Amino acid sequence: MASPYIELEVGGRTVKVTNPDKIYFPEIGATKRALVEYYVSVGEGALRALKDRPTYLKRHPDGVQTEAIYQKRMPAKRPDWLETVTIRFPSGRSADALKVTEVAAIAYCANLATIDFHPWPVRAGDVEHPDELRIDIDPQPGTGFDEARKVAFEARAVLEELGMIGFPKTSGSRGIHINVRIAPQWDFTQVRHAAIAFAREIERRAPALATTNWWKEERGEKVFIDYNQNARDRTVASAYSVRAKPHAPVSTPLTWEELVDADPADFDIRTVPARFAKLGDVHAAIDDRAFSLETLLEWYDRDERGDMPYPPNYPKMPGEPMRVQPSKARAVSEEDGPG
Repeated sequence: MASPYIELEVGGRTVKVTNPDKIYFPEIGATKRALVEYYVSVGEGALRALKDRPTYLKRHPDGVQTEAIYQKRMPAKRPDWLETVTIRFPSGRSADALKVTEVAAIAYCANLATIDFHPWPVRAGDVEHPDELRIDIDPQPGTGFDEARKVAFEARAVLEELGMIGFPKTSGSRGIHINVRIAPQWDFTQVRHAAIAFAREIERRAPALATTNWWKEERGEKVFIDYNQNARDRTVASAYSVRAKPHAPVSTPLTWEELVDADPADFDIRTVPARFAKLGDVHAAIDDRAFSLETLLEWYDRDERGDMPYPPNYPKMPGEPMRVQPSKARAVSEEDGPG
């Protein structure tokens, strides 16, 4: 008979793992226990990515082939040592989200069937001013990781010209994330504007490869640079997050040298622990230096195009252009006639 639970010692805490033999990742036969033990094995790196950040949980209690529970609020019934932080959504409502302070908190949430961890780009001490600029390189139909890689190196060149250092990781799917530590001096709107300016510069340098078009019908077979991942309440999977796919891929930090010929298929729940044991956290230096957004904000202010659309669930924002699909806008205009 399968054990109803096991107990793991994690940083001086006892974390209970219920139904440890339940299969979560059917393609490789990985269990819930394997998921929890994975997060413990890369705990130092996962904690570095999540520490003191409001964090959402993407849970799959019945395995990755079932619908996810995207949990923003921590339940009232939780261990006394598990911390939370109050955050405010674009709607004005608020919630007490998980605040990760130790590896045991990550293991505890993995036992709740958390596959992915999605942190805000802020720290609990100041939730209004991001300390991370997120460059999300998202291949569109007809493109893949190779195209994303080319865009990532274009991004690296721009960062170097700005005197900034970016830290790349696989997204756990086909894309690439580049995180840049910034001084927490600018609000969400300003950081998003800086992300728009950065994305437009990549698009200018590689117009056949990259696009900033928010509307999918206008992107073509290009790689989309998702500037809106820097808007309030938008999150991406953290470094070392497992992704909810049958083969348990991992969003894996890389060095720029590794990215030259990296294959995202090589990084999963089975391979990353050994990599971590050998190399440690290759992004450990990300907190050594925080950078300014002043130049990017100057670029944004000089650009006559101004702001770009927000995601559809956001209230209408000041200065935002018309939020309507271009083909629909044209259809309405044609129906109205010449006046």
